Amino acid sequence: MTTGEAGRRTLADELAAGVVQLIRERRLEAGAQMDTVRSMAERFAVAVPTMREALRRLEAMGVVVLRHGSGVYVGENVRRSVLPNPHGPLLTSESLVDLLQARSTIEPPIAAVAAAVRHEDGVARISETLAEAEQCLISRNERLWLVNLDFHRAVAQASGNTVLAEVVDSIVLVHAQEQREILRLHGDEDEDFEEHRRIARAVLGGDAGEAYRASKEHLDNVIEAIRARAPESGR
Repeated sequence: MTTGEAGRRTLADELAAGVVQLIRERRLEAGAQMDTVRSMAERFAVAVPTMREALRRLEAMGVVVLRHGSGVYVGENVRRSVLPNPHGPLLTSESLVDLLQARSTIEPPIAAVAAAVRHEDGVARISETLAEAEQCLISRNERLWLVNLDFHRAVAQASGNTVLAEVVDSIVLVHAQEQREILRLHGDEDEDFEEHRRIARAVLGGDAGEAYRASKEHLDNVIEAIRARAPESGR
């Protein structure tokens, strides 16, 4: 990652924090329509593409929703108390592996609980996000990484335990940009999808042991891929 890229990332994150502050100052609730991207770019004195990048970061966290042809709306997660640190360290292969190892410890037991409980809301979301991911693969839609985040959140929601769902939400939302970089470095979107499908099949089928194994092997496979394909990213 170059110095220029790091500067743009910092600016985008600072803009994202500014948008969150604007939402709070105006006391906007989920679903409320916000200013246009161009108006916000003028307000913060930045280029429209830079403003759009910041909004996409917030979209990954569920703080805003970008609707093509309609505008920018406040998302359901706007009232979350935990948000990314705009001055966080640069991404490295080591930090990405640390994140994945944490997920590999936390998510497989949750997947097992999800298979045992199969809460209807989470089950419905698992099927929806898997279908959406397949369409993203077919059309090569750049939203795939966001849909992948929603899949993991849906598995946690299927556990029926709001605290466990909140734990996974916090991990994937606070580290949304790391998740995007992980998918980019992993490089094999089709393999990633097939592993998600295996997890979904186990959870929906009520096989707790297989759900644990599928989730664990998926995350461990990603760790190995990051280690193999990004040795220079920590330099």
